[in-house]
Amino acid sequence: MSDREIKVENLSKSYPGGVTAVNDVSFSVPAGQIFGFLGPNGAGKSTTIKILTTLALPTSGRATVGGFDVVSQAGDVRRIAGVALQEIGLDPTMKSMEMLTLQGRLFGFNDRQAQNRAQELIELVKLTDAVDRRVGTYSGGMRRRLDLALALVHEPDILFLDEPTTGLDPASRRDIWEEVRRLNRQLGMTIFLTTQYLEEADELADIVAIINNGRLAAQGSPNKLKASLGAESINLVFDNNELAEQAAGKIVDMTERIQVDRDTVRVYMEQAAQAIPSVVNRLQQADLNPISLTLTQPTLDDVFLQVTGERLKEETAQPAAVVAEPAGRRGRRRK
Repeated sequence: MSDREIKVENLSKSYPGGVTAVNDVSFSVPAGQIFGFLGPNGAGKSTTIKILTTLALPTSGRATVGGFDVVSQAGDVRRIAGVALQEIGLDPTMKSMEMLTLQGRLFGFNDRQAQNRAQELIELVKLTDAVDRRVGTYSGGMRRRLDLALALVHEPDILFLDEPTTGLDPASRRDIWEEVRRLNRQLGMTIFLTTQYLEEADELADIVAIINNGRLAAQGSPNKLKASLGAESINLVFDNNELAEQAAGKIVDMTERIQVDRDTVRVYMEQAAQAIPSVVNRLQQADLNPISLTLTQPTLDDVFLQVTGERLKEETAQPAAVVAEPAGRRGRRRK
């Protein structure tokens, strides 16, 4: 068994033409934790996960997965890691049992072992009722669950999931969340999850790292990151950005920190609830009246805005699925 940890030290990846996808990134994932790697499309998430799963070589820096170097011990990394990426399609003409059995054979199982493991995984990801249907008839959520099962065939110590819920409806997304939680709780599996969904990172991750333009912008537990912004914020919505900017100028001296995001002013301060009357009074004296006022706890959205200067745009993509690429790997045999 590996040590189930992931360690990344000063990792960089550049491409011809001067494009740097990952720039001097360092972090660690303790054994048995869920690590949420958060950022917009093009931020460097997928490049990082490809390096960690030996599908791309770093330009500089070092990374180990389960104690094995991703460059010099790539075969060992593949043996102990399960991988579900975004861009490889499932064969729509095959059935789930066929795909999982084939995957088991590719990982070195004999026919009986592969079939038994396939049946276990079909039950694990709740695809029993669809076992006789071709994959092409599956919904997006079912395809993602099969995708997850394929990554689990060889019983990995560490699981890499690259945006596993992109493009899914809320109900299917939560089904995947529950599967991820169960794998982590029941098997102690270390899970590296990239996502563009703030709620997903907040719901699942023990540790969150925010990457933007190839660099780490922040990392820590979701609660720690949110607490770094202060206890509460007063959110004031105006008719337009011009009024919001004017309002911020009138009350900036009353706050610890203030942000303007389009038509919304966010005022951060201790005991924000008690400060509402004085803030509203100051604005009314300047004939600036918000159309709504709310008091909220900080969110990861607020954290992202603070460390990057912009909102994370959650984009919807077509559901995709993956067959993990053994590429000469030899999975551990089942007894």
